[in-house]
Amino acid sequence: MINKAQEERLDYLLEKFKKDSLWYKDLEVGGDYQEKRRALRSLMNIRMPGAMAPEVLEVQDEFLREEAAEKGIVTLEEIPTAARQYGSRKSFGDKISVWQGDITRLQVGAIVNAANSQMLGCFHPCHGCIDNAIHSAAGIELREACSQYMEHRKVQYGKEYEEPTGRAVLTEGYNLPAEYVIHTVGPIVYGSLTEKLKEDLRNCYKNILKCCVEHGIRSVAFCCISTGEFHFPNDEAARIAVAEVRKYLEKHQEDFDRVIFNVFKDVDRELYEDLV
Repeated sequence: MINKAQEERLDYLLEKFKKDSLWYKDLEVGGDYQEKRRALRSLMNIRMPGAMAPEVLEVQDEFLREEAAEKGIVTLEEIPTAARQYGSRKSFGDKISVWQGDITRLQVGAIVNAANSQMLGCFHPCHGCIDNAIHSAAGIELREACSQYMEHRKVQYGKEYEEPTGRAVLTEGYNLPAEYVIHTVGPIVYGSLTEKLKEDLRNCYKNILKCCVEHGIRSVAFCCISTGEFHFPNDEAARIAVAEVRKYLEKHQEDFDRVIFNVFKDVDRELYEDLV
């Protein structure tokens, strides 16, 4: 059953985002709720960074937070550790978890976003990548925050600046259950997998964990960085992820309550289950 207040918010936001758009002011959308919801997400996805009226942002925030509640927020207490779930006796089994599902549902200190070098999120309407999912659930404030970060970097390093591979960039989570998002640009595998690409992926994990410690973030959920459209082999990516987390926890285990490997595909879940 459709929430009446949510439907009213959706209709309001759809009209405001159409009016805000240069090309889609006259976009015709059917009366079906899901069709309208896809249209709104598409308009949010293609919108360039920039100010939006505070009253529109307020309604957007109410809409996205209610939507998050309807999807089901998953707390840290609901995610078992590897030691409890699998009976793991490997190192840090009481600190590490594997969780399969939508990363935007997790109420943790930070979730990790696999960003691209432009750092503004995915502009393809309703695309299935994690970058799109996170920005869509967080709201347009996230793109604006990323844009401000990039503008600052361009002042420092020139207008052609692109975010390097392996760094960690922290933003608020806005309308996500997670308090923060840590954005990282993973390596792209165009041909064979090289040692340089492996080291680049290791740096992603090292710098994200370092970022957590520096900002007092005690729980973090990693996505499968660089797999999928970035073509890093899933098995090698999983091995690197688990190895780097264990290596970091050897010196910083007291700084973390939990490190979660968030997976979406069964193949990744099976890989991580074997490793943890």
